[in-house]
Amino acid sequence: MVCRVSTTLAPAPEAAPSASAPPRRRTRVLALPEARWALVSLVAFLLALPLDLGGASAWTYGPLYAVAYAAGGWEPALEGLRALREKTLDVDLLMIVAALGAAAIGQVLDGALLIVIFATSGALEALATARTADSVRGLLDLAPTTATRVRDGNEETVPTADLAVGDLVLVRPGERIGADGTVVEGAGEVDQATITGESLPVLKRPGDDVFAGTLNGTGALRVRVGRDPADSVIARIVTLVEEASRTKAPTQLFIEKIEQRYSVGVVVATLAVFGIPLAFGADLIDALLRAMTFMIVASPCAVVLATMPPLLSAIANAGRHGVLVKSAVAMERLGEIDTAALDKTGTLTEGTPEVTAVHPLAGSGVDEDALLALAAAAEHPSEHPLARAIVAAARARGLRIAPAEDFTAAPGRGVTAVVDGSTVHVGRADSPEGAETTVRVTRDGTLLGTLALTDRLRTDAAPATAALTALTGTAPTLLTGDHAAAAARVAEATGITDVRAGLLPEDKVEAVRERERAGNKVLFVGDGVNDAPALAAAHAGVAMGGAGSDLALETADAVVVRDELTAVPAVVRLSRRARRLVVQNLAVAGVFITVLVLWDLIGHLPLPLGVAGHEGSTVLVGLNGLRLLRESAWRSE
Repeated sequence: MVCRVSTTLAPAPEAAPSASAPPRRRTRVLALPEARWALVSLVAFLLALPLDLGGASAWTYGPLYAVAYAAGGWEPALEGLRALREKTLDVDLLMIVAALGAAAIGQVLDGALLIVIFATSGALEALATARTADSVRGLLDLAPTTATRVRDGNEETVPTADLAVGDLVLVRPGERIGADGTVVEGAGEVDQATITGESLPVLKRPGDDVFAGTLNGTGALRVRVGRDPADSVIARIVTLVEEASRTKAPTQLFIEKIEQRYSVGVVVATLAVFGIPLAFGADLIDALLRAMTFMIVASPCAVVLATMPPLLSAIANAGRHGVLVKSAVAMERLGEIDTAALDKTGTLTEGTPEVTAVHPLAGSGVDEDALLALAAAAEHPSEHPLARAIVAAARARGLRIAPAEDFTAAPGRGVTAVVDGSTVHVGRADSPEGAETTVRVTRDGTLLGTLALTDRLRTDAAPATAALTALTGTAPTLLTGDHAAAAARVAEATGITDVRAGLLPEDKVEAVRERERAGNKVLFVGDGVNDAPALAAAHAGVAMGGAGSDLALETADAVVVRDELTAVPAVVRLSRRARRLVVQNLAVAGVFITVLVLWDLIGHLPLPLGVAGHEGSTVLVGLNGLRLLRESAWRSE
């Protein structure tokens, strides 16, 4: 709802696209070998399936199934063999063996389906990893590759990597700052939203600190380099994201948590079911058939489907309501959170200012509409965010905006124009760290009144924070790089009591990790580059997608595409319901596996009945998970 006081209403020149908006390097899906192999496997399976179900000759669909097995299974089989060499056994290898065992006893379709599921899952994981790496590399593009260094009065263009502490750098309007440092000469507005998340450009004067990668809007600056470019704030953001991504232990699905013990148990049991009867004189074919039946009924197919359909159905349902959850693991994480932390600008607020009050001075001879119309006329030629807000407010009231002549703008001083024959000046008031942006309007040197502007609070901010409080049992924490007064105003409007303002990206990460060390599982919601490290460090991260940075969108576990903040607690509720269904399905799958295994061990389980029971349990848990596709599942409390 609030923003820091603007430092000027002067327009900010746009940088050339080549300088400020470098082309993003994005990994293509099919550039990943995992994706190519998974696609081959899937296509072969889809071609074989109708032929198989339609009763065609096995010679027509058999080779296609073989391609599906080979393309999708060679990599997990190789990894499984490498794991065996390290004396470990995982479910991937067990699933490959189960798939081959199914094919050996005629259940070729079942085995191919398992292969395709595993190959597709591996491809999606590889893509998510590659896209995150893309976004981290793209962040480095925010910092310019060259800078203008001033030595002995001469200017020279040098690579930013060659800058050293103490160098003097010239930053012209529209250029990005090449290194962290201190302004020693000049004044200008700098857009530093990438670092601090502040919604408006900030006036920088001699003695003020500036950050690499931020954009100088107006006025030339001479900056004394204060930190090596490799140690700049923007470089530290990259490091924080990479470290958090490496050290944040991924939440594993249930089957992955027990895979080692389960896999070893099934293999040992299968060998025992085959070897013991054979040792006592049983027929080789009978012993092999019993062992293969055991492996089929004991294989974790139903357990895998017990876990995946509820989570995938929840992902699909969330997607219909404008929330992109990136994986089943991400959906599982969302349901585990027990506390929340929120960014301010762009998350609780829209990140754009609006006029909230018009105060004509008593005796000035103008009313609210006349004061606003006069300010809008002077600001109309400007492209500054505050100027656009003033013009929009005048248009919303249906006011006539008179043409302006002799428009000029000065960094830190505002704009001046001739309107209807009078000289009108619009500039900031002296309250740079207040909760509101206040601008003064004068005509021919006489003060007529002031306008108050604030960063617009999202209409659903208060309901969303209340819902998160109800879900977690504690009110969210507000983490922002903006000033304390602006943060307090938003906190008061949304019912938040724990407020931490003036934070750099590493401070947000430390705040999240502080909660994690206390035993909490933190949900962090943000939108900017400065939020990306906290999104990566949190147990679950959600990015606001409307104006979210590429890095934030790629780092987060989920993205709110429609910028509806109430979708955040809604997807948490959906995730918790999915987790309950997972537990139900695991219980059902466990009962079926136990009954079928005991039947095969104690009695004589016919292979067709074993397959039917195994497949029946798989279908049952799958259908149960699909319940979350219903509309009511999203709205259910």
